[in-house]
Amino acid sequence: MGSLHPSPNRIWWKDGTVYQIWPASYKDSNADGIGDIPGIISTLDYLQDLGIDIIWVSPCYASPQNDMGYDISDYENIYPPYGTVADAEALIQACHTRGMRIIFDLVVNHTSDQHAWFRESRSAKDSPKRDWYIWRPPRYNADGTRQPPNNWRAHFGGSAWEWDDGSGEYYLHLFLPSQPDLNWENPPARHAVYASAVKFWLDKGIDGFRIDTVNMYSKAPALPDAPVVDPLSDLQFAPHLFCNGPRMHEYLREMNTEVLSKYDCMTVGELPHTPEPEAVRAYISARDPMLNMVFQFDMVDLGQGTDYKFETVPYTLSTFKATLNRMQTLTKGTDAWTTAFLENHDQARSISRLCDDSPTYRTRSGKLLALMLATLTGTLFLYQGQEIGMINIPDTWAAADFQDVEAVNYLRLVRERSSGDPHALAEAVRGIRAVGRDNARTPVHWDGSAHAGFTAGAPWMRVHDSYPALNVQQQQGDKDSVLRFWKAMLRLRKEHLDLFVHGDFTLHDPDDETTLTFSKEAAGRTALVSLNMSGARQRVRVPPGLGTAEDRILLAGNVGDGARTEPEWLEPWEGRIYLLR
Repeated sequence: MGSLHPSPNRIWWKDGTVYQIWPASYKDSNADGIGDIPGIISTLDYLQDLGIDIIWVSPCYASPQNDMGYDISDYENIYPPYGTVADAEALIQACHTRGMRIIFDLVVNHTSDQHAWFRESRSAKDSPKRDWYIWRPPRYNADGTRQPPNNWRAHFGGSAWEWDDGSGEYYLHLFLPSQPDLNWENPPARHAVYASAVKFWLDKGIDGFRIDTVNMYSKAPALPDAPVVDPLSDLQFAPHLFCNGPRMHEYLREMNTEVLSKYDCMTVGELPHTPEPEAVRAYISARDPMLNMVFQFDMVDLGQGTDYKFETVPYTLSTFKATLNRMQTLTKGTDAWTTAFLENHDQARSISRLCDDSPTYRTRSGKLLALMLATLTGTLFLYQGQEIGMINIPDTWAAADFQDVEAVNYLRLVRERSSGDPHALAEAVRGIRAVGRDNARTPVHWDGSAHAGFTAGAPWMRVHDSYPALNVQQQQGDKDSVLRFWKAMLRLRKEHLDLFVHGDFTLHDPDDETTLTFSKEAAGRTALVSLNMSGARQRVRVPPGLGTAEDRILLAGNVGDGARTEPEWLEPWEGRIYLLR
């Protein structure tokens, strides 16, 4: 209803830059230590000045907050510490007044166990809503011991099944026991989701959704046991059995046909455990409307363990480039669309993961990644704090500082398995510091005052120690800051939309472990992007057929002003964009 009209010549959700806001840690307006919607409204001018076109607000609905809002108890209300429905309406209006768009998170694989639907479902086996969730009778061992219906392990540990004494059955939860999975096989349940979670907010004027776990609604028929890959456990992780099930496309087509297609809105789906390009394109073909685009996680998940993510493993730059190439070439010669991102609320900070977050190279590294992202094909997504170069939590933080349920549960698992072995626990903490979700969830640094200007009260989570030297206020006044560089890169991206947003991507140095070199082509124009992804000087890699030094015009760089005595060399963590004559 209230959405803005699209340009007759451009598709707004392709050309726009999206900024993700994770409300709890963004900006607190009332000194209760928790970010809120009025706090978001107070920063819209800052975001508009940065060059943001669309804001994405992570779950702000009514919730017990067992998984930071991804456990929703009422889709039509707001979590009280964040504000009210009236505050959400004011935020929508404030965005539209500025010519900006706004999308919300759509979390409909599961609800909270406090949602009225689930309360009714568990009240009795003959409840009209019993089949709105996935219930199964127990299995029994030969000795009569009760067992869950299958051996699936939940994402946050433990069985994916929770026993309900009242009805004598188990219910499925792919995440926490307090997040029961909806049964998408049930038509009344699906249509209730469309009405309460989707249409309700579209009618209030939001411009679309980021859709959580968008490929998990359809599970493998009969919910079979998973193969044993962890012999130390009776429980096994089974993404191939609960992702991309046989009715997944049917459900998304129905939601698109019955609701989404009636609005000028965008959809971006979270698509885990789907590395094959053809499988991805099946979700985002313009000829078969389901989703506008998806997030693939192959690139940002590099270094995570295959069975337990915190059992981290080494990876190479060439592996990173191979996954980047798959994402960037997804659209070439097709009617699909892609995304460009390095951070979100579930990922570690990109400077710490991919570059050098030491004081010496932190700023240059942040600019390098900004330069890379600004030239990638697809819709660009930034995460709060990324624009100022926020980094991972320090090594000095103790396990007691971790807030994320995934990290806390993993530490409990390791403690139980190892009988409290100090080495095993130290390795677990090291893995959590490297790839844990808490890295992205520390409060945003607005200034150098107490608690980084995030709150006038006591923050719900510890503020990163780096805030006195790394904050928005300081960087706004520093022409060489990461923030000012991001602003320039977003302006440059808009000036060259056809080349950077829509151009064809070609990777030129797939096997080099020190540099990342790619070109972008559109309408007879070519740009060369040369990035030094190492801490040592490297030669500029110029692919054959892309001319000599005299054929290249320096468009942008993250070191100096472009007047250099050795243009064929890149300093550590230096990046440049050239236009070819």
